[in-house]
Amino acid sequence: MKKKYIVTGGSGFIGSAIVKKLLREGHSVRVFDNNSRGNLRRLQSVIDEIEFVEGDIRDPHQVEEACKDIDAVCHLAFVNGTKFFYELPELVLEVGVKGMINILDACITHNIDDLILASSSEVYQSPDEVPTSESVPLIVPDLLNPRYSYGGGKIISELLAINYGRSKIKRVVIFRPHNVYGPDMGWEHVVPEFVLKMDDLISASRSQPIDFKIQGTGNETRAFIFIDDFVDGLFRVIEQGQHLNVYHIGTSNEIKLYELAHQIASLFDVKIDIVPGDLAQGGTLRRCPDITKLRGLGFDPQTTMEEGLKVTKQWYVENKHLKSITTA
Repeated sequence: MKKKYIVTGGSGFIGSAIVKKLLREGHSVRVFDNNSRGNLRRLQSVIDEIEFVEGDIRDPHQVEEACKDIDAVCHLAFVNGTKFFYELPELVLEVGVKGMINILDACITHNIDDLILASSSEVYQSPDEVPTSESVPLIVPDLLNPRYSYGGGKIISELLAINYGRSKIKRVVIFRPHNVYGPDMGWEHVVPEFVLKMDDLISASRSQPIDFKIQGTGNETRAFIFIDDFVDGLFRVIEQGQHLNVYHIGTSNEIKLYELAHQIASLFDVKIDIVPGDLAQGGTLRRCPDITKLRGLGFDPQTTMEEGLKVTKQWYVENKHLKSITTA
């Protein structure tokens, strides 16, 4: 059955990717974004196929108006990027909490019975269980650390969606992305930061190995998923996800960050020496999702880390000039 979707945050990295996937599957799409963190260049290839509404997710009237004649909501609008967690925690929470309430109210007003909510692996911070299942406790370890404005906002969003969904919305499904990467993913993330730093160091140094400074020791781990695989996983959740269920979207391929740095160095054909630094306060030492539940929907990631990093590295080297003219 073809539907009309609204994708909030649809000019963002993940949002724009799911917009394109929905269009390929024959659905109609309305995008709601103020482009404060997103960028319309990500939608240029489909701009004539979508309805774009510029608006602020914090404004209930704008959200209600944007949700008219909609069958399903994919709610991704949020302030992402670690820099903003620390520097603008009140904005992170305002966008997160007001936005979630406005979306829920709009769903009820317009009898929209399908809500897909983007959450985050930040909701459980540093779990005892790795790989981590969807059932681990959600926590805010330190109220005074502004970093947790993001994870806290996502926890509140999950609570609101689940509890409104018990009686007011026919289907509410939550997904938690885990370290999605790819071309044009933004600038405040580890993969593009490593790529651009590597590129700068190579330009400035004539000798090898090159000293490569990082946060932490490099033994911290993540499990990265390429954007194409992520979209495949998310679409399975959109099509098959069960009411009031949460799904992790990622891979089980855990990698240490010093290994990531060396992989990126190999793409530049250089040698590096890792120079450890201080880990950001509240930084997670280890993260890897259990994706058993998603595999039950038929998910099987196809892109190797080498393949994904090669494409991503090329995009950032070719488009590094964009960093000075965009915040997304």
